[in-house]
Amino acid sequence: MTLTFEPLDDRPGLAVIDQIERQRYRIHTPTPVALREAATDVFQYPVGDAVRIRTRAIELPTVVMVYVRDDAGAIAAEVAQFESETLPADDYVLDPLTQIKTYMRVEDTAVEVTVDSDRTRIEFDAPTDLLIGARSQHDRPAATVTTTEQPTDVMAAVETFGSALKAYDPERSYPTLRGHPPALEVGDSLDIPTDIDRPDTGVTLELPPDLASIFVAAPLSYYLGASLVPASEPRLTTDTGFTYSLDTARGFESEVGRTLKRLFFLDCVTRTEGFHQIDLHERAAIEPYVDLNFQSLYQQPLAEQVATYLQVPYDVIEDHIPKWRLTTHIDPVPANAEQLPYVVDDLAIVRTHQQQRLNQASVPAEVEAEFTRDDVITRAASSDAATAPSEADYVEPQAEDSLEQAWIGDSIPIGASKLTKAAFEHRLDRDTNAEDITIRVVQNDARMDEERQVVDDVYGTRDDLPFDVTVHDDLTTAELRTVLTTDAEFFHYIGHTEHDGFVCRDGKLDVTTVDSVGVDTFLLNACNSYNQGLALVEKGAIAGIVTLNEVLNDGAVRIGETVARLLNCGFPLRAALTIARGESILGGQYIVVGDGGVTVTQSEGGTPNMLEIAPNETGFKLFMNMYPTDIDGLGSITMPLVEDYSYHHLSSGEIGPLLLERPELEDFLLAQEVPVQFGEELYWSTSLDLSEAT
Repeated sequence: MTLTFEPLDDRPGLAVIDQIERQRYRIHTPTPVALREAATDVFQYPVGDAVRIRTRAIELPTVVMVYVRDDAGAIAAEVAQFESETLPADDYVLDPLTQIKTYMRVEDTAVEVTVDSDRTRIEFDAPTDLLIGARSQHDRPAATVTTTEQPTDVMAAVETFGSALKAYDPERSYPTLRGHPPALEVGDSLDIPTDIDRPDTGVTLELPPDLASIFVAAPLSYYLGASLVPASEPRLTTDTGFTYSLDTARGFESEVGRTLKRLFFLDCVTRTEGFHQIDLHERAAIEPYVDLNFQSLYQQPLAEQVATYLQVPYDVIEDHIPKWRLTTHIDPVPANAEQLPYVVDDLAIVRTHQQQRLNQASVPAEVEAEFTRDDVITRAASSDAATAPSEADYVEPQAEDSLEQAWIGDSIPIGASKLTKAAFEHRLDRDTNAEDITIRVVQNDARMDEERQVVDDVYGTRDDLPFDVTVHDDLTTAELRTVLTTDAEFFHYIGHTEHDGFVCRDGKLDVTTVDSVGVDTFLLNACNSYNQGLALVEKGAIAGIVTLNEVLNDGAVRIGETVARLLNCGFPLRAALTIARGESILGGQYIVVGDGGVTVTQSEGGTPNMLEIAPNETGFKLFMNMYPTDIDGLGSITMPLVEDYSYHHLSSGEIGPLLLERPELEDFLLAQEVPVQFGEELYWSTSLDLSEAT
């Protein structure tokens, strides 16, 4: 069981807990309630578990959009912030857009839904039986496909990815309707399990039979449920006779990426005629410029939708396509095919070319100058260890237009996270946990006490989540081994590492000598911590932040504090580091190893975001920069919590500008703790003095 319901300890109500994804959501009630088991098949929509309570009202401690549906699934009401709706007695399913997908059902009951500035309240005309059902968004491969190293066999294996889609209409642009593709293993023969039901969507991708072409096309093939066939020239075809070339002046890889973005985006717009009929900002922005009947399009077969979408000029919609979460650069060798399902599950853009090979991790001149200061303190264990030349092979992938960059291959990436198959497997096999979020901080050098004090003030400050934070000082190798092998959500190391181990009071601990580790995620804020971080991932961790070279203590403190704050706000590791790099000229020396999409804590209000503000003549301009997570992935929606604002947005990349007067902006900043960029400085919303920003 990955989903559980538990009574609250501190007040009447219950918590919905996703034990795999470490998510929880509180539902408050006026008086204590008894939780009784309930059947899941009474809901119109899939749920993993359900309970029944009896109550006169419930309160959700956040502002969420609430859809109220009748028994036929039709929308009876939709209630946004600062709105209220009263419905007469009937049977209803309430669909609040909470972090854990939750449905609530009442029978023959009048309902009043009110969403104010900081909470959501649902009241009934009398005490009533309320059924609450929820489903986990944890998803794993339903089967394993074996392929040989031959490109045609890899093509047949990739063709199975579309079987994981839970819908073949525009609704699949919602992340909850895109299941995890089958796992891939490279073996001696092609073996596709008989229970994999490959879709027939009427779309075919014709591709040159080489691994680079197949890898690049894999996310597009998955999203379309497309058939794959060998051909000399790459193109997309449909069973209605439509043909679209993927070999253009922009190049094959660029064209495939643009095609995926265009089809996905127009699905997001078209789906506003379907299950959630919302006012979408992106639809309003493009509708005057495209000759599309979205109501008619929604009803058409997928192949016909694709043909219609691809006749829309890309430059007409380009500025409105959400910023893509991830570009994955991959070395197109057979072994790396085994990581494709995890890349595709992220709907990443895939690139195989334009990686610059390097002999060492370069250090910018301004960074070199910092090391010559008289007062400099580094995190190197010794001068010899800090300056020892690396024998590693480095690669610097060409940055693409995505929020985050990743690399799959044997080399060490510069400016991108390093993905590994072991990390993805550990994420899928993550143990259930309904207990506190466990954070272990280790400080193995007293001179670095500043960072320890800072992070001690940050971790566990969330009122809505239970934390267990423990700080350890000056550990021996045996003590550190115990910390690493004990289960914990996050391990924050402050001290020294060398390529062959953590520096402890009585020597060095090399993680390669440890059988397995219990930490899920980590920050190794020490010099040259890449090797030990990669070993942690191989031994059981999911992901962590490491350094490629020597780092200065003051820069490391800034990076450590910023990462701690961002993780505490619910940012994924990879996004947290992307933002934190800007806090120090040493930021380029940090990368993520493993599955950097993992989060340590859940966000307080949906998709994590960083704000940018600037004063104008009447108040302020506000931009929201959204960072998708594995839970709130590409295709998720958000509504800025601003009074009289009625549009939803696709929650990836920049939203805005929103024009706010000072009182409105002050209320907005206090709603949740988020990072705020003003000029060159990074602030935090609940402590920002707007007088500094004028």
